[in-house]
Amino acid sequence: MASTFGRGFITNLVLICKHFAQKPEEAFYGAADHLDGFIIPDQFKGTEIEELANALRKRIVWHQPGTLDREEAAEVVKLIEKLIIAVDKALGIKDPDLGEFH
Repeated sequence: MASTFGRGFITNLVLICKHFAQKPEEAFYGAADHLDGFIIPDQFKGTEIEELANALRKRIVWHQPGTLDREEAAEVVKLIEKLIIAVDKALGIKDPDLGEFH
């Protein structure tokens, strides 16, 4: 069955990232739509990845657009970055790095 706002882990993470590539005051609008199909794979249950994914979910759901957009968008971006690094480590990359110009 086709989804409206995406279904998967990396798939929906990328869709969420697209929102936070926008200006902070625009980032949160529609981002929560991608959380319904944001599925944490079984191999990541009980790990730092699940913890970060749940923190990301809460941060997006609890945000009130128009209130502290800049500060909270920056916090979401930091969570996404930590989540990306944690996934790389779980996949066996010994020293993942976002680089100087990310």
